[in-house]
Amino acid sequence: MSTPAVTQAFPAGDQMAQRAPSSAQSRKAIYAASIGNVMEWYDFNIFAFMAAPLAKNFFPGSDPAAGLLSTFAVLGVGLVVRPLGGLVIGRMGDVHGRKPALIFTVLMMAIGTGLIGILPSYANIGILAPVLLVVARMLQGFSTGGEWGSATTFMAEWSQQGRRGYFTSLQQLSNAVGLLLGSAIAALLASFLAADAIDAWGWRVPFLIGALFGPIGLWLRRSIDETPPFRDSEGAAASHPVGAAWKAAATAIGFAAGWTVCFYAFLNFMPAFTRIQLKLSPAEALWSNTIGVVAFTIFVPLMGALSDRVGRRPLLLLSSIAFFVLPLPVFLLLVETHSFALVVAAQLLFGLALSLYSGPGPAAIAELFPTRGRSLWLSLSFSLAVALFGGFTPFISQWLIAVIGSPLAPTFYIMVVVALSFFVVLQMPETAHKPLR
Repeated sequence: MSTPAVTQAFPAGDQMAQRAPSSAQSRKAIYAASIGNVMEWYDFNIFAFMAAPLAKNFFPGSDPAAGLLSTFAVLGVGLVVRPLGGLVIGRMGDVHGRKPALIFTVLMMAIGTGLIGILPSYANIGILAPVLLVVARMLQGFSTGGEWGSATTFMAEWSQQGRRGYFTSLQQLSNAVGLLLGSAIAALLASFLAADAIDAWGWRVPFLIGALFGPIGLWLRRSIDETPPFRDSEGAAASHPVGAAWKAAATAIGFAAGWTVCFYAFLNFMPAFTRIQLKLSPAEALWSNTIGVVAFTIFVPLMGALSDRVGRRPLLLLSSIAFFVLPLPVFLLLVETHSFALVVAAQLLFGLALSLYSGPGPAAIAELFPTRGRSLWLSLSFSLAVALFGGFTPFISQWLIAVIGSPLAPTFYIMVVVALSFFVVLQMPETAHKPLR
């Protein structure tokens, strides 16, 4: 597989303006892609919310903490596969179009999610059960590796000039809605089913629901049109060296490192943390997380739109500072009080802080790359950031707690990675008011 060189897709701002899509075209394409994205991210994230029953069914043993750690390891293994999916599906998006890549990801995700929902447990088939769980999670990870970059590329290229922050923030909004849907369904199960019923069969329900989303996502994505920049760039000669793309990719990895760590720490790991370390009930742990995701969902498009006015960098830097300063004192307060009300307040605070990064984030990272090669390099760089930093956050957090012996241990990992992203953002140019290349 050859690596596409990076090139400039549009000769000048005036020519790009002539080719800019209408407002109605932009909204139709982006909203259709967003709904499909909701289904993708519901499927991918429900694994984290079902971590406890998955541990009991696939990693049974005398030590519940070890089983949970193994389950988080499987969660991370799926994320390790993401760069491969980013490479293959991102390349597909640059060669064959953004639309075929998005169709492929939704089909792959439905297969992986449905497989988890029907897998026999360890009690039925022994060691083969966790092996098949890993395979299914790898299918999900492969799909997600191409989904994030392809969807972000699609939305950025369908966005109107001056509104790219808002329109691409819908990518994060749809991620959050998928996350919210998964969190809410898990919370409903915990509220209406006994713990024994969830462990026995209830954990399968969210995965089977996710598998049913596949045909809906396929129908939606078959109805969308290819992006104008991709159509205009077909056949354009390459003019930029691959070295420039790798430099931009390295920036994108550092940019996304703190972002992905905070996302997985505060929107994926928190239900397990609050249930085990703060002794909340399963329903309380899931509902508090759902409330945090609601706050994130509300603020993300607002921050995306704000970044179109004030620029990407001020919001990105403010978010990085918040996540460097707040986690340690907030976690200390939570550990000392074990208060459900304070957990909800903390989740709201972290949801707002994360929206400061996630609102302008998709636009800022898409603007690092030119049209020819954007799908590949964006998918690959973001997937590497998830694999190297964010994806293993639940596993690393649980491991740090076990090794250090303190529930505050995850905050130190968060602070270190966020500091890295802060300095990367400091050296990035402001691109909010410039046309896509």
